[in-house]
Amino acid sequence: MKSFRRVLRLSLRRRMSLLGILLSSLVIAALWGANIGTLYPMVEVVFKGDDLPSYVDERLAEARVTVDEQRVELIQLNDELSELQQRAKTATDADTKASLQQKINTTTFEISSAELAQTATKKSAEWLSWAQPWIDQSAPRGAFPTLVFIVVMLVGGTAIKLVALTINLMLVQYVAEGTVMELREKYFRKSLHLDLDHFGQNGSANLTSRLTNDVAHIAVGVSTLLGRLIREPLKMAVCLFGAATVCWRLLLLVMIVSPLMAFVMQHLSRAIRRASRRAMEEMSSLYGMLNDAFGGIHVVKSFNTQAYERARFRARVQAYFRRSMKVALYNTLARSSSELLGLTMVGLAILAGGYLVINQQTHLLGIRMSARPLDVGQVLLFFGLLIGASDPARKLSDVWTSLQRGIAASNRVYEIIDEPIRVTEPTNPVHLDRPHRSIEFKGVHFQYPSGPMVLRGIDLTIQHGETIALIGPNGCGKSTLINLLCRFDDPHQGEVCFDDVAINRLATRDLRRRIALVNQRTVLFDDTIENNIRYGSPSADAHDVVRAAKLAFADDFIRRKTPDGYQTMLGSGGVRLSGGQMQRIALARAFLREPDILILDEATSQIDIESEQLIHRALETFLENRTGIMITHRASTLAMADRVAVLDLGQVADVGTHHQLLASNSFYRSLCHSDLTDAA
Repeated sequence: MKSFRRVLRLSLRRRMSLLGILLSSLVIAALWGANIGTLYPMVEVVFKGDDLPSYVDERLAEARVTVDEQRVELIQLNDELSELQQRAKTATDADTKASLQQKINTTTFEISSAELAQTATKKSAEWLSWAQPWIDQSAPRGAFPTLVFIVVMLVGGTAIKLVALTINLMLVQYVAEGTVMELREKYFRKSLHLDLDHFGQNGSANLTSRLTNDVAHIAVGVSTLLGRLIREPLKMAVCLFGAATVCWRLLLLVMIVSPLMAFVMQHLSRAIRRASRRAMEEMSSLYGMLNDAFGGIHVVKSFNTQAYERARFRARVQAYFRRSMKVALYNTLARSSSELLGLTMVGLAILAGGYLVINQQTHLLGIRMSARPLDVGQVLLFFGLLIGASDPARKLSDVWTSLQRGIAASNRVYEIIDEPIRVTEPTNPVHLDRPHRSIEFKGVHFQYPSGPMVLRGIDLTIQHGETIALIGPNGCGKSTLINLLCRFDDPHQGEVCFDDVAINRLATRDLRRRIALVNQRTVLFDDTIENNIRYGSPSADAHDVVRAAKLAFADDFIRRKTPDGYQTMLGSGGVRLSGGQMQRIALARAFLREPDILILDEATSQIDIESEQLIHRALETFLENRTGIMITHRASTLAMADRVAVLDLGQVADVGTHHQLLASNSFYRSLCHSDLTDAA
């Protein structure tokens, strides 16, 4: 519930809309009770052939007579009480005293009841006296005109209620959608700052499921809370207040089942919350399975594993179905329980009210229910108001289910928003001039959570303007070294420094503005070629984009081999381009950034020789007066480097030029030979 309260705090920023929701809900509730209240004048006035002015005159006269009778009764009871008290003082026998005391208690109770009845009658007379002039002036004469008047008021009240309901629903939707829009932005902002290993351990499908499916449940929960969870209780309150004005003691009697209803709903709400969370987790798994199947569609088709994927999908869907059915079961139990308990309340009211009316009694089981016997109209109005209260109570069972789902979903969403991140911004960041003079790795150790030690005391210095290549077997820490340089993570021991300043003292935006990274797996977005090149350099104009493309030898194929040139849509992942074309666009993006440091992480490992030669020519030009860091096993790329650092078992095993290492390091020769063998 704590997470859901945080969602509600977001909605509080729309105060005027919330005020409109509250006011429209009050109008709806008041008119709901007023429409039910028309039952009384129909029964007591119209169906007895009377009209409202005559009815009020008769009731007022009866009230005044009753007040006089009650005054006389009170005088008699007080005289009787005084006599009993006097006799009790003079009595000497214990039994006589006890008998007199019992009579005194009974008389005192009767006086209290009579005073209560007199007060109620006086208030009724006062209200009738206040309303009489208005009713005489406005209400029609005759039974049928009175019926027409009541029906017109009923229809008019219903029309106003529907207008208020429309406004209420629109405001509720506005607040709910605005709140979850803000929540989505907050969630997405945090997702982009999560540590990289979170994506490796949980996958993007889990994040996507929370952002779409779970947030949709939160939207329903917020709209339910601000809509029906305000409207329906207010409607109940109006009906119960009306029933209390008819006979509040009888209302208390029939409300004895309310604690049982609260107990049942409390236990069912916990069950619904648990079941909803498990259903959402199954949906996250389903998202992951779909992501794998669609992302690897080439493998699925080439290996003829469609039947296997269908079986996996069926298993996930069936698991989600089972979880959803459990939620539906609890929902049905909540609805049935509330309906049964509501019907029990109405049944108790019918039995108790029927007994009082049929026998014209004011007491039930020795307990006084009313000051005077209830008439048929009052009892029917009481029943109608209870039924009017039971309908919102029945709807609240569905409200409760939606609310519990929203609570469960908010817990999952805020798990991500509240997840701590290891890379934090410095309180007082240091500013360094560009370009830097050197990059130093000083005794760097690093270990991924619940994983082995990847880097063990790395010491390496890279001067500005130098191109260095990193080579080593899989798992030796090459990409981890790059991640630390970009500050995607921080070392457990040691430091990464720019000009003797640890990079954790630099603002990450300032640090990464100096760096352009081209990965082995080229990332292109479902946008135009121009926007893909401009990505990360929003201030660049079209001329800058073309210049970068020419520098990366991409301009020629963009103009000649794409249907719309720089405005060609690439599709998701750049599926319309070859590997070499994708790499050149990625290089153009990096060149446009004008970085101090260009990092190539196996950027030429999957392209043809012609594309590689073009990329090498582009790099030779671009890397002048820039720092270049390349992770590669290709001899042609290694030969471009000023130095090569050989990594093994998380340490720098050797450093030298390509030709020096070929001559002196057998391990390096084996790595290069392995690359040549793979290429062959």
